[in-house]
Amino acid sequence: MADTTARALQLLELLQSAQLLTVADLAERLGVDGRTVRRDVARLAELGVPVVTVRGRYGGYRLAPGHRVLPLMFTKEEVVAVFLGLAHAHASAREPVLAAQTAMAKVKRALPAADAARMDDLLGAMGAPPVQAGDARPDPAVMLAVAEAVNGRRPLEVRYVDGVGASSRRVLHPYGLAAHGGRWYLVAFDTTKRQERTLRVDRIRTARPLAGSFEPPRDLDVPGTLLDRFADADYRWHVVLRIRASEERIRAHLPASVARLRPVDVAARESGGDAEHAEPAEHAEPVEQWWRAEIRADSLEWMPGVIAALDRDVLIDEPLELRHLVRRVAARMIGAADGDRGAASGPGER
Repeated sequence: MADTTARALQLLELLQSAQLLTVADLAERLGVDGRTVRRDVARLAELGVPVVTVRGRYGGYRLAPGHRVLPLMFTKEEVVAVFLGLAHAHASAREPVLAAQTAMAKVKRALPAADAARMDDLLGAMGAPPVQAGDARPDPAVMLAVAEAVNGRRPLEVRYVDGVGASSRRVLHPYGLAAHGGRWYLVAFDTTKRQERTLRVDRIRTARPLAGSFEPPRDLDVPGTLLDRFADADYRWHVVLRIRASEERIRAHLPASVARLRPVDVAARESGGDAEHAEPAEHAEPVEQWWRAEIRADSLEWMPGVIAALDRDVLIDEPLELRHLVRRVAARMIGAADGDRGAASGPGER
C-alpha cells in the first residue's frame, strides 16, 4: 500500500510537469512495467484526476487542458505510508530517485502548517531510511503509533510476533527507531522483563499508547545501541580474530553489525596481560595495526572466505573448530593451485 501511494504521487507530479508522456516514459521514470503504469493511471481516473489518453503512434497520457490537481489533504497515517513507500523506492533504486526525494516535501506542503511541523517531528523520530530494500515493511499505522510514542516519551502496549511465530503482549518504554539492513527496529525498555530489547517494527501487529510518561537514558545512541545488539547477539559461535590491517579495510568485510573491533594493545591491557602480540607504540604504523575482532555467528562456513578477502595477516584465537575448517579449505585451495587431481578425485578414480 505504501509503494502504491508513493508511486501515485510520483505519477501525478510527472503528468503535471509535462504536456504528454508515453507509457514507456512513465514506466522508465517510475521503475515499473507498462501494465502497472496503465493500472495506476486508471486508479487516478477513478479518484477524479482528469487524465486524458492520447491514442496513436505518438500517444500517451496527459492532464486535461486547463486542469491542475488541487492540493491534497493527507491523514497522518497516509503521510507515514507515503514516507515508507518513498524510503523503500529510494533504497531499491540503483541511482537516487529525484521524484522520491522531492515528493515527501510536496506531501508535507499539502498539510496545514501545524500538522506539517508535527509530522517533521515524527519523521525525525523514525530516523534515516533503510540503506537497502527489505522485504518486510511495517504497517504505517503501527509505525505512526510507535513514532508518536517515541516522540512523546509515552509508554506503549504492543502485540509482537517473534521469529518463530509466537505472539506476546508487552508494555514498552520506546527509546527510539533506527533502520538497519532494510528494516526498521525499535530500541525499547521492556517493563515486564525489566531489560532493554530490540524489536523489528514489521513484527509489531498492534501498538497502543498508554497514559503516563518516561525518561529515556541520557545520551542514548539508538543506532549505536542497535549495532551493539547485532554484534553481541547470542549465536552459536564466538569467533576471536587478530588482524593486522587498517580499520577501514577490516570494516569493509566485517561491518560494525557483525564484529566488535579493538586495538590489540587496548584489549591486552583490559584483559590483564598477553600483550606479546601487540605492536610497541614506537613501531606502530599510522594506518595498519593489530586489531582484535570478536564475532558472533551461527555458522563458521563463511569465515574462511572473509579471512582470505582481508588479504592481511590474520590469527585465529577462537574457536579451535575454525582453525580446522581453515586448514581444510586451505588444503583444497593448494590442491587446486597445484593441479592435484588426486585431491579432487572420488573413490576409484585414482
